[in-house]
Amino acid sequence: MKLSNILIVPLTCLGLAGPGFAADYSDPTWPCVQRKVERLSLGLMWTHPVPETLPESAEARRDIQELAGQLGLRKLELEELEPQIAAFAEKYAGDPDMLSHVFSSVFDSLSRRRGQIIGGIGDFSLGQIALTEKIEGLRQEMNAQLDADDPDFDRIDSLEAQLDWDQLIYSDRQKSIIYLCETPVILERRLYSAAQMLLSKVQKD
Repeated sequence: MKLSNILIVPLTCLGLAGPGFAADYSDPTWPCVQRKVERLSLGLMWTHPVPETLPESAEARRDIQELAGQLGLRKLELEELEPQIAAFAEKYAGDPDMLSHVFSSVFDSLSRRRGQIIGGIGDFSLGQIALTEKIEGLRQEMNAQLDADDPDFDRIDSLEAQLDWDQLIYSDRQKSIIYLCETPVILERRLYSAAQMLLSKVQKD
């Protein structure tokens, strides 16, 4: 094995110093360029008070649950649900309490899902950081072997193979970070758009 064939790849070449991990050094569990907002505020999106209790009518409760469930499904474009929103608003005469219940249910569902995703991003980031430290350890050991008076070429071969494998794993995982980081923002935008659609149906006094 020729020593000249051994390439020690600096961490910056792995993308470890790229925008993914450079977004916020104060929080190593947040690798996204998007600002981390752990919890959303219903009041910032919805201008009406939400009644503490649901309506007594089983039909009304069922209608709230059905519309809220549809609004919370990302596979359904909000524009597709305009007829259902209009029908609900017409059935309940634009009652702000009923529409508030719908949005509150959607907000609870998507906020909970968003929180789970943010937690998953944190776990993902910690895993990448641990892998980064492992790669750096392998690199340092390989350097030490190369600098030795009597290098252990079998060990160098093993280190090189492990380094190549870990770098590949890191790079493959890192490709998913853009999607992961965009997901909380997508959910937040859906909530805001759903709020606007429902608010437009509230009966004005």
